[in-house]
Formats: sequence, structure tokens, C-alpha cells
Amino acid sequence: MTFWLVAMLVWMASGARVGRVLVKPATTARVAIVIAVAAVALAVTVNVPEIGLAVDHAAPGGVHGMWLGDRVVTAAWILFATATSVVAAAAWPVVSRSNLRQIGMMIYAAGAIAVVLTLAWSVTFGWWVVLLACVFIVITGVRNLDWTTLGRGIALYTAGTGVVGVLAALSIRRAMNDVPMPKPGDEGWFWPMWQLAAMLIAIGAVWIVIELWWRARVLLKQIRTLHRVLVARFPEVVAHDQTGSGTQLKASDQVAQIMDALYLQSGGGLELAAAGAPPASVAERAQRVADWARNPFGEVMIDGRWISPPTGVSPRGWVQAIARAYDAAGSATPSAIQSSGGKR
Repeated sequence: MTFWLVAMLVWMASGARVGRVLVKPATTARVAIVIAVAAVALAVTVNVPEIGLAVDHAAPGGVHGMWLGDRVVTAAWILFATATSVVAAAAWPVVSRSNLRQIGMMIYAAGAIAVVLTLAWSVTFGWWVVLLACVFIVITGVRNLDWTTLGRGIALYTAGTGVVGVLAALSIRRAMNDVPMPKPGDEGWFWPMWQLAAMLIAIGAVWIVIELWWRARVLLKQIRTLHRVLVARFPEVVAHDQTGSGTQLKASDQVAQIMDALYLQSGGGLELAAAGAPPASVAERAQRVADWARNPFGEVMIDGRWISPPTGVSPRGWVQAIARAYDAAGSATPSAIQSSGGKR
């Protein structure tokens, strides 16, 4: 059952990468990622016991002592390593955008030769190719790690590739010692490790999409109350032609609507001398804007300078800060009233 589940999830990741290429320019690196994830999906699909048995029956008795399914799986991992090597090559400073396509074609040509030799001659040779390519990919991935959305995706993808390299080395060792490879479904850790590698690669390939979607969901939850209050106060900020239903697009729309409503409430961004200059502290500034948004007719005065995002803060981050301050003030109000005995 886990074989089918892993295959389905990896194919979903492959489809997500195809969709990303369709909506963005199809660069050499993006196309290579699609090929790499599709190759992993092919490998894990052939590793499904029922499918692997059907593929083996296409060549009864095996080819040169090796079943066809094993050769197809090895060839698929070579294709993965080849396509990922193209992406890794793009990350090196000596490779420019102008010559990346030529270098990529040479890497693909070498990979195609390796696939043909693996299918017709030696699986052990194929695993050597996979091992060497994985070493190159892991070294490149480690050089480009950082704590960003892309960096976390690279980390997951590199970790999965590292597991593939280790398993390729173990497959070479088994072949050199004439130890038969375990069949998919046999007990042990060997095939679960292949599934783990496939999942890490698939998740790493679509990590940007996953994290951006999750951040949009968190943002929508954080600004829900502030957005509801301001849109009810200024319904004209919601355009009738905003039909996007995607989570990220919805979050962007609501951020823009909150900013528009704040500007309308301030009188269209007029500058008031009585409001004073906003402080450097983002938290203090957000707290004052939140208090003013909650009670625009109170003692707090705000103008367009306060509403504009502080230097170095994105509109999303600024709206998040205001929304957090708004919610914190709202949750603190009941306790303050209770502590004062309910007196006004």
C-alpha cells in the first residue's frame, strides 16, 4: 500500500512542477526539475510490486541475468541524476545563462548514453553513474544552503539526493559481492529508504509552493478580524472583478484591501502635523495604527506617514504587524474591564 501512496504523491509533485513551468517561463533549470521529478515518479512506480512484476514479464527470464524492472528503475534514477546535475551546474559561478543550455545538452547526452548502457549492458555501471552524479549534486546543494524558502527546498532535495547516493553505493556493493537485491515488498529497511528518498526529493521540488501556500493561510487567519472590520467600514475597497480563488491571491487581495481602507480612513493619505512623525519601532507604530483602526474617533491621530509600511518591511509584513496588535488589544480589553470591576 505504501508503494502506491508514495508513487501517487511523487506524481502529484511532478504535476505541480509541470504546472509551474506552464505559468512561468520554461527555463532550462525549471524543465530539468520537471524531468528529474518525473524520473523519480517512474522509478517508484516501477518499484510497486504489481507493476514491477508486469514489467519483468515483458522480458521473461531477465536480460543478461537481470530483470527488466531493475534496469528500468536504475535507468530512471540515472535520468533523475542527469536532470538534477543540469540544475546543479546552473548554480556554479563558472556557468552563465548563455552557455547553460549547451552544457545541459552535453549532460543530457552523457545521461542518455548511460541509460542505454544500463538497459543493454550493466546495472552496476548505472549505479556508478548515479553515485557520482549524486556526489556532485550534494556538494552543490550544500554550497547553496541558506535559511530562505528556496534554501529549505534545496535542503530537502539535497537530503533526498544524498540518500539516493548512499543507496546507490550499497547497490554497487551488493553487485560486487554477488548479493541479490531484495525485491520490493521484502522486509527490511532497503526499500523504505528508497521511498524516503523519493518523498524528500518530491517535497523539496515543490517546497516553495507548499510554504507560500501555508504562509498565505497563516496570513489570512491573522488578518481576518482586521479585514472584516475595515471592509465593513469601507466596502468600496473590494473590487467586483476580483474573482481569484487561490489562497495566495486571496491573501494578496486582502492585504491590499486593508491598506486601501486605512488610507481612506486617514482621509486619503493627508499629512497632519498633529499626528507627528512615526517612530522607528515597528511594534510601537503598529500598535498605534491598530488603536486608531479600532477607534478612529478617539484621541489617537494617524496620517498617511503612519500607514505606509516602514522601511525594510513589506506590505504583507506590515499588515500582519497591525493585525497582531489589533487582535492583542481586543483580547486584552475584557481582562482590563474585569480587573477594574467593570467600572467605566
